[in-house]
Amino acid sequence: MDPTQAAPIEAHDFSFLGLFLQADPIVKGVMILLIVASIACWTVVFEKIVRLAAARRQAKAFDTMVRSGGALDQTLKGVAGQVVSAAIEAWRDQDSTETRAERRERIERAMRVALGLEMKRLRTGLSLLATSGSTAPFVGLFGTVWGIMNSFSSIARSQDTSLAVVAPGIAEALFATAIGLVVAIPAVMAYNKLTGDAGSIQSSFTSSISILGNRLARDRAGQHRAAAE
Repeated sequence: MDPTQAAPIEAHDFSFLGLFLQADPIVKGVMILLIVASIACWTVVFEKIVRLAAARRQAKAFDTMVRSGGALDQTLKGVAGQVVSAAIEAWRDQDSTETRAERRERIERAMRVALGLEMKRLRTGLSLLATSGSTAPFVGLFGTVWGIMNSFSSIARSQDTSLAVVAPGIAEALFATAIGLVVAIPAVMAYNKLTGDAGSIQSSFTSSISILGNRLARDRAGQHRAAAE
């Protein structure tokens, strides 16, 4: 063998697992943090899909009940059940000095408060998607910057600027940014979609509440009792 021939450079594993295992400890910690955030985001997404689907069915059932003009169904579950309970409680708490407009406003306000509380519970967790979507790219970028700094330090120590020496460290660093984008993009898309769905469900309930409030406020006693019992 020619003694002047350079020794072969050790092969570097450029697979996803290889890039993770060979990364600097801090870069590896950034990757782990992003992976945990991704798992948490997807958990929220699937949970919200199920709950919003149930709330959408409840909104449809509530709207059908209201527009039918029949008796209030106190067996409704979830958001619809809480709104109906609030409507009946507010309707029973009558004041003989109230005008019809005041009675309607009081009943509708009680239903809107119940709806607001339920929608707040329904939106719990969406802030995680918003936070992850806005911060994950920067967390990944931090890992990338740190990894590139280490690569330059290695170049300075080895005094070798060949691509074979630089590429592995830079690849590991850029992998952190890639993971950050993989976390952020679905999180932002899911947040926008789920927030829009929640707003649509709330709007459906709100329009039905206006109809029901007007019906319950129409008469004081007899017709009220027939509608609510």
